[in-house]
Amino acid sequence: MSQNAIIGQTHIKQLLAHMVETERVPHALLFTGEEGRGQIPMALALAEALLCEHPVNGQACGTCPGCHLNSKFIHPDLHFVFPVVKRKNKSDAPLSDQYLALWREALTESRYLGAERWRETLNTENQQPGIFTKEAENITGKISLKASLGGYKVVIVWQAELMNEETANKLLKLLEEPPERTVFILISAQPERLLTTIVSRTQEIAFPPIPTDTLAVALEQKHGLSPEMAHDLAHRSNGNYIKACRELQGAADNAQDFDMFVLFMRLCYARKIKDLSEWTDRMAERGRERQKAFLDYCQRMLRENFIYNFRRPELNYLNPREADFATRFAPFINERNVIPLMREFDSARRDIVQNTNARMVFFDLSIKTIVLLIR
Repeated sequence: MSQNAIIGQTHIKQLLAHMVETERVPHALLFTGEEGRGQIPMALALAEALLCEHPVNGQACGTCPGCHLNSKFIHPDLHFVFPVVKRKNKSDAPLSDQYLALWREALTESRYLGAERWRETLNTENQQPGIFTKEAENITGKISLKASLGGYKVVIVWQAELMNEETANKLLKLLEEPPERTVFILISAQPERLLTTIVSRTQEIAFPPIPTDTLAVALEQKHGLSPEMAHDLAHRSNGNYIKACRELQGAADNAQDFDMFVLFMRLCYARKIKDLSEWTDRMAERGRERQKAFLDYCQRMLRENFIYNFRRPELNYLNPREADFATRFAPFINERNVIPLMREFDSARRDIVQNTNARMVFFDLSIKTIVLLIR
């Protein structure tokens, strides 16, 4: 994959190309920042440049045998670690290798792969994906061998924050004593959850949001949007290409979340307990991932409506329906209740993650929201 196919991030492209060209690539890199800013495609482009037989200006040539293997994600010296779930009727800890076919298929569909899309691909059925201890042992065995094609060995660890403690400690040992010509590329949207000792042994590269104008051009070219629609979507996506694509592809889910949010807030304001009980039953019927997605959406709407009160439209990221609702709802979200409300929705999300009874969680949230809306 040429760096030219990556949206924005010009400075990072130049930095990594210079590292490759001067042969000064650190043994461990940490790509941080919210997903959708290009961390996975940048990691793949760097791996391809390192494994290319004839790199040009620090980038892969795209024509050598190594590049052909990389284009299908099957290069023998490129290894992947990513979150997985336990397989049905299997008691042993799962490995990324057992899901490589799905992983390659997902990357072929789009190198801008998001965590939500990957969970859908795995069909997690309420299991929480993770990176388990056996994974570190598997990678240790692979990189202890000589590179198949005589060059670098590259290990890409996606969502590195999902490693359990034992896995992280074993990876730390590899980073402390890295095998020769082996490069680790860790990708994390939550680096604060990583061991500080791991972070200290990597060179961190923070990915900023993609500039609105740059993202808008990409949306025009890749999705055939009009300049006006592309710019509006790029602005609302706040520099996140995955979020922009998700909104394009999941308009129905977004519309449903909006309708449920509006109904919830109206029922809470009117203190209609019986109707809220029925609303709670509807929410409880959703799967856990949809419940989490709804609570994430609610927190975004609370934040956006609070900011709406400042009359600074460049700071808001609302679609037309959301903006129309905000004209009436925003005054109810103020400095007295915005933080307590955000805390309650965040607490509800944690309860859902921990598999607490969904009906209890949402009904409790309803009662607390009633109280906070009158502040």
